[in-house]
Amino acid sequence: MADQTGKIEELSLETVMGERFSRYSKYIIQERALPDIRDGLKPVQRRILFAMNQDGNTYDHDFRKSAKSVGNVMGNFHPHGDSSIYESMVRMSQNWKLREPLIEMHGNNGSMDGDPPAAMRYTEARLSKIAGELLRDIDKKTVNMVLNFDDTTEEPTVLPAHFPNLLVNGSSGISAGYATEIPPHNLGEVIDAVVYLMAHPDATLDDLMQFIPGPDFPTGGILQGAEGVKEAYQTGRGRVVLRSKTAIESMRSQRQQIIITELPYEVNKALLVKKIDELRVTKKVDGISEVRDETDRTGLRIVVELKRNADAEGILNYLFKNTDLQISYNFNMVAIADLRPQQIGLKQALDAYLTHQRDVITKRTQFDLEKAQKRQHIVEGLIRALSILDEVIRIIRGSKNKGDAKQNLIKEYQFTEVQAEAIVSLQLYRLTNTDVTALEAEHQELSEQIAGYQKILGDAKTLDRVIKKELQQIKHDFPGQRLTTIEAKVQSLNIDTSVMVTSEEVELLVSHDGYIKRSSLRSYQATGAADNGLKTEDFPIFEGSVNTLDHLFIFTTKGNLIYRPVHEINDSKWKDMGQHLSQDVGLDAAESVLAAYVYSDLNQNGQFVLTTSDGYVKQVDFDNLLPGRTYRTRPQTVIKLKQADAQVLNVQYLLPEEAVFAEIYLFSRHAYGLHFALSDVPVVGAKAAGVKGMNLKDGDVLVNAWALTKEQVGAGPMLGILTQRGAFKKMPLTELPLSNRALRGLQVLRQLKRYPHEIVATQLLLGGDQQINIYTNQNEVVALHTADVPTNDRYSNGSFILDSEQVGAPIRIELLTEQLDDPTTQV
Repeated sequence: MADQTGKIEELSLETVMGERFSRYSKYIIQERALPDIRDGLKPVQRRILFAMNQDGNTYDHDFRKSAKSVGNVMGNFHPHGDSSIYESMVRMSQNWKLREPLIEMHGNNGSMDGDPPAAMRYTEARLSKIAGELLRDIDKKTVNMVLNFDDTTEEPTVLPAHFPNLLVNGSSGISAGYATEIPPHNLGEVIDAVVYLMAHPDATLDDLMQFIPGPDFPTGGILQGAEGVKEAYQTGRGRVVLRSKTAIESMRSQRQQIIITELPYEVNKALLVKKIDELRVTKKVDGISEVRDETDRTGLRIVVELKRNADAEGILNYLFKNTDLQISYNFNMVAIADLRPQQIGLKQALDAYLTHQRDVITKRTQFDLEKAQKRQHIVEGLIRALSILDEVIRIIRGSKNKGDAKQNLIKEYQFTEVQAEAIVSLQLYRLTNTDVTALEAEHQELSEQIAGYQKILGDAKTLDRVIKKELQQIKHDFPGQRLTTIEAKVQSLNIDTSVMVTSEEVELLVSHDGYIKRSSLRSYQATGAADNGLKTEDFPIFEGSVNTLDHLFIFTTKGNLIYRPVHEINDSKWKDMGQHLSQDVGLDAAESVLAAYVYSDLNQNGQFVLTTSDGYVKQVDFDNLLPGRTYRTRPQTVIKLKQADAQVLNVQYLLPEEAVFAEIYLFSRHAYGLHFALSDVPVVGAKAAGVKGMNLKDGDVLVNAWALTKEQVGAGPMLGILTQRGAFKKMPLTELPLSNRALRGLQVLRQLKRYPHEIVATQLLLGGDQQINIYTNQNEVVALHTADVPTNDRYSNGSFILDSEQVGAPIRIELLTEQLDDPTTQV
């Protein structure tokens, strides 16, 4: 609201900020960060080239101090910091950034290692020869000129650009709400596409891509992903993979080295070498002995020397995946078109350039035509004057002054003002017959030029022929072979673990409470197996010698699977407790480790048999339990538990040939046993609950299950049964006849009316004398030899082996002799 004077206005902060920021955004989008679709230049670049051209600082003159050019640009056209002008000038001179550098520079102009250029007072610069093609004809009114920031001179809004600079040199920049990433291309290919489009205005993208198959980066390299290129040329956005050019060379003593001769676009060479060397020092890649940068004036060369018998291909793949030896390049082709930022495709960019060239050549031809017509008019006047020379001399001698002479000539012989001016300015030596002949020849030449100009202006095809001829001349003058190789498919990178990890035998331990560790065999042997660092109540689920290249599967009582490559497990002393699983994936309070398996690789074809306390059984293929990307932080579900208090009791791994004829034995706390074929249990997915194995009474739960192969069943195994009252019974498994799934089963203990026996644990006994340890809830251990226990039938309760009132109630059995069906097995 204006006050009485009309000079003060009250506006809300939101209105003011919105309006001001809108104007600021528009300014930096159009006047700073994004290139023009016609000449491919940002304003600061255009001003640098224009100012240097005005100063005569061109390729055919000596170099001048960069500071002089920068000061000129800043004082006349670009009222911003000198550093931004100099940085832009330096970038236009770097042949690893631009496909066709627009500035030549003497001195340090930076490097691929990210080194900064020398200060502008030390370097010298001039326009390159091809930059002259951007500026050629600018003095012929071919482009619009506007006043500079202080209205003291004029600057162009766009350059004539006689080659398609936007695509040839590309562009990158970030502004308010917009960013651009246009890759460089091959000059000859782009010119060929423009010439083709000129003759075929309805050309498809596929037609144009016959000439421009993809970007051509100044650093060369290999581009993979033709589909990504096509998508980018269609929509302005696309993703491809840029890979270094490498070779593997053999050395003496069975050693090899990786030679890198080309890098992806805008990759910092020094940082890349440092990263590869860090992988060597930290031993994330085992097999690299030395990394050297041997780049010199003859070209880029990085050498990665390998140790004897190292896997060169595997190491190279690892470097591709984990360093900038291979990168993703994302097209984001945004340019100022029709005074606003637009996402552009290949054809739109070529169309815009062609339209601009037609406009430039038309204006140039009009300028040349007007100039030729003016000169012809003067020449006609001179020829006529020479034909009546005596009269002209008489009139001039009789005139008072130059102005009077001009007026008398106009009055007497109807010369025009410009003709009269030319006549009175004529020098005496030109009054010879020779000069008349020269003027007549010039008149003839001008007539031919004027006819040619008029034909260009009157016929679009003739105009296009001029453009085509000039473009082809530029292609001839600036030949350049394609540097970047294009491959249609993106090559997948399969990293062999052996490349990253030293193959080493180590001792591995996984405990019931969830502690896990690996130790060197030296530490294990020096400490002794018994001094494993576990708490008194904890005990090993898996303990054995494994390789660092092996894979560990850990199953928990809550139906979770935790995967760990052995080399990722913390290396610690054998007497230390190790790392708890909850530090990575978390375990519930009532969750513990049930079983652990170690595999040499993940190409297994067997299946797991799982049994739960609420009577369910399932089979799941190994392939369904392969680790995913989040294995480090999330466990994988292997069975769905139907009841909140249910637990997994048993996990066993069987090969396909073992599972076909395998049989399963289930035992419940209330002393029921059931025996049926494993083939009755279907193979299901990881998250399925399985099928009912035993029909349990209310209050009853399964306490154990055993899946036996055909060979094990044929060996006539015994079953050890431990009861809560401290009794132990040895019974042949043949006491349980083969039955069907989902039944209640048969009693395997004699029922007592008062204080009946209940099964605490069972143990499979495969014959011979075996020692077992029975643990109680008071941390007491009772040792027992199975040969000392008589064999009983199904109706017996066995023999008392401990006094539960004195040593505590039994809770678990540990078999000291290794068994074939031990669920904690290395495969």
